[in-house]
Amino acid sequence: MSELSSTADVSAPPSAAVAALRRLALPVIVVLVLALAWFAFSHLMGEVSYADLKAALDAVPLTAIAAALVCTILSFAALTVYDLGALEFVGRKPPKVAVALTSFCAYAVGNTAGFGPLTAGAIRYRFYTPHGVEPDEVARIIAFVSLAFGFGLAGMAGLGLIAAARDFPMLPLPPQALQLLGGLIVALLAGLCFVVGQGRALRLFGHELRLPSRRLILRQFFATAVDVSASAAALWVLLPGDSISLPAFIAVYAVAIGLGVLSHVPAGLGVFETVIVAALSSQVAPEKVLGALVLYRVIYHLVPLALAVLLITALEARRAAASPLAHAALRAGRRLAPPLIGAFTLVLGALLIFSGVTPVGDEPLELLGAAVPLPLVEGAHFLASVLGVVLLIVARGLVYRLDGAWWLAIIIVPLSMVLALVKALALGEMLLLAALFAALLASRKSFSRQASLLHQALTPGWLAAVATLMITAVALLLFVYKDVAYTNELWWQFEFYSEAPRSLRALLGVLLTASVGAGWILLRPAARQSALPTAEELAQARRIVAAQPRVDAGLVAMGDKSLLFSEDGRAFIMYGRQGRSWVALSDPVGPRECWSGLVWRFVEMARQAGGRAAFYQVAPDSLALYADAGLMAFKLGEEARVSLPGFDLKGAKRANLRQALNKAEREGLVFEVVGTVEVEGILPELQAVSDAWMGHHQVREKRFSLGAFEPGYVCSQPVAVLRQAGRIVAFATLLTTALKEEASIDLMRFLPGAPNGVMDVLLLRLILHFQSEGYGWFTLGMAPLSGLSGSEAAPVWHRVGRAVFEHGERFYNFSGLRAFKAKFQPEWQPRYLAVSGGINPMLALADITVLISGGLKGVIGK
Repeated sequence: MSELSSTADVSAPPSAAVAALRRLALPVIVVLVLALAWFAFSHLMGEVSYADLKAALDAVPLTAIAAALVCTILSFAALTVYDLGALEFVGRKPPKVAVALTSFCAYAVGNTAGFGPLTAGAIRYRFYTPHGVEPDEVARIIAFVSLAFGFGLAGMAGLGLIAAARDFPMLPLPPQALQLLGGLIVALLAGLCFVVGQGRALRLFGHELRLPSRRLILRQFFATAVDVSASAAALWVLLPGDSISLPAFIAVYAVAIGLGVLSHVPAGLGVFETVIVAALSSQVAPEKVLGALVLYRVIYHLVPLALAVLLITALEARRAAASPLAHAALRAGRRLAPPLIGAFTLVLGALLIFSGVTPVGDEPLELLGAAVPLPLVEGAHFLASVLGVVLLIVARGLVYRLDGAWWLAIIIVPLSMVLALVKALALGEMLLLAALFAALLASRKSFSRQASLLHQALTPGWLAAVATLMITAVALLLFVYKDVAYTNELWWQFEFYSEAPRSLRALLGVLLTASVGAGWILLRPAARQSALPTAEELAQARRIVAAQPRVDAGLVAMGDKSLLFSEDGRAFIMYGRQGRSWVALSDPVGPRECWSGLVWRFVEMARQAGGRAAFYQVAPDSLALYADAGLMAFKLGEEARVSLPGFDLKGAKRANLRQALNKAEREGLVFEVVGTVEVEGILPELQAVSDAWMGHHQVREKRFSLGAFEPGYVCSQPVAVLRQAGRIVAFATLLTTALKEEASIDLMRFLPGAPNGVMDVLLLRLILHFQSEGYGWFTLGMAPLSGLSGSEAAPVWHRVGRAVFEHGERFYNFSGLRAFKAKFQPEWQPRYLAVSGGINPMLALADITVLISGGLKGVIGK
């Protein structure tokens, strides 16, 4: 207990206020960038009025809108090639129809939301892992797509500079210099394409990086060229004719997209617009550029997202599928429904907010004035804007599959449809909300996670999104009503045609609602559920363990890990805390239907306390749960499992095992399994063997993922012993459950003077014993860092782990441990660390090492 006490202060979480400030850092930066962008934008717009903008929008011909839609379709078709190329690069072939659906939905969401769990990368992770794609391969797919787009964007900018340097309006440089810059960019990319050959390796910053083949690079560049050209053309055709040549505009567009991505503002909102207006201000009237940008956002962002939601709704509504391709699309649709519907809800929430701060128009007001009382119009306008903010919170819950978010959306969306009709006869809003309502009804089964919507941890991505929308709403109101002189009396003017006061009150409601909601989520006291379990909780956990197949869950009996139970008490997570890491040991324990809710509760509990959630030694069949929670999987090693029904000692490969048994019999080694009732009687002998073993190896007791020799823990489980002349010379504590699906060992120790090969004999006797008892598997435990790829194409995590595995014998017998377990010809199953990306895996692994070692002293002194 002294060691636990000494580490309590080290692992204590930061206060709620400190954690809240840390989470505010990214949103604050985004707000500053966005505020600067909107300030520059307002300066560029000069004397342009809202009436000028409406006139510019009305002047755009229908043929231009139709052409923009065609260009959008072409762009999204090209985007599918990205995923197909990336999957070819990692050697995977999911069904193409499902890949096309995933790609379309991923880009529809990523282009519009572009942050946190709504990024295209997160959606790919959700879809591809169930198709057998390894987590590391998903990371390579995401990297491949990102690099392909980045290089393609640079290449298109370079070609645009070469082709139209004289028309390029952004930089005060002579055409020859711009052409030289474009030529340099193209030459560098061409050189890279020449160097790669058929897929050679490249050393970059001390790391080997396998590049795709020249054929694949050229195909991806062609896809990027089509994508960027088509998406740029979707905006270009909306501009007045002869304003700028298409090649020059492609270069401008590429720069604007790149700066929007670098700004980290969701969807580049404000930053992208500022760059385009600044680039074209000398050639095109600002109001016409702004009108084109508004239509472009609708056509290239909102329309694909709405179509994706309708497509998923149709797939959900059609439960029967007639062909394998339809089955694949249906399965993909079910996995994609929550992030798509969540993104659509976010966009419609923003639409309600923006419509609340903009004028309704004279014609709708005349019709409303004849049929609807003024108080009802005022109330509908204000309430619809407030509900827009509530939908932002609901959207996050929908992404995370919360049933409470679904029920709240089912109430809010039809109410918002009615309010849209009452406040402004907004038929477009009603149709979009109706599509969302249909999608919610069709996808009901996808929202089954029971958790509190108001107690979710608001991540930096969502804070940044809300901040972006609030800043944009303020900028929009200031632009629309720039000609209205502000006075205090505006707040109290209630007239049908006084739209500025109505919008001002709506903005106040929006900002107050957002501030109260964010303040509540950020500053509420963090739940502290990290005390060691009580005797009653341990008893409950042990009952759960006994009724399920996984034997490693028996480590809960150590009592050194905190417990988080499911709402119904049928499952639990055991975890420890070290530094900022909240580390769950293995997958949740209990019925599988309880796992999803537990994973989410644990992740959010860690986030609320300002920590990082990590799941240590999780199985591959549960990785989708952690992907849904925004975590990535990193391979730790492989677990050795011996199939007992087919195990025998025949054949040349197991001749050494037969010889070990025969030798043990000659040396008088006697095997026995001592039941839990009798273990206390031999406890002194076991203690003597354990002390001698630890003294001989000069090691300390481990914790967390391993058992320790503590009398109460040892007496709670059966013990296998080997005796020689009546004296115990080796023992192993056993982990079993009532289901008899698998058995395993925990502590395994022997006297220094015991016969050679005593551990082989003990394990072999145990395998034969559990085979006779009708068990299915015998688990030998994990071989750390085993099975990591040494390929030049492998991720850095694999290459570093592989190097440690091969050259780290001075610190730990990695290869020797695998070789020892390989004697029994087991099946190897990978085990993973699930944690957020970046540097978090390394930090979490360092904290886990401290946890297992019982503190920093254990790390330093073995």
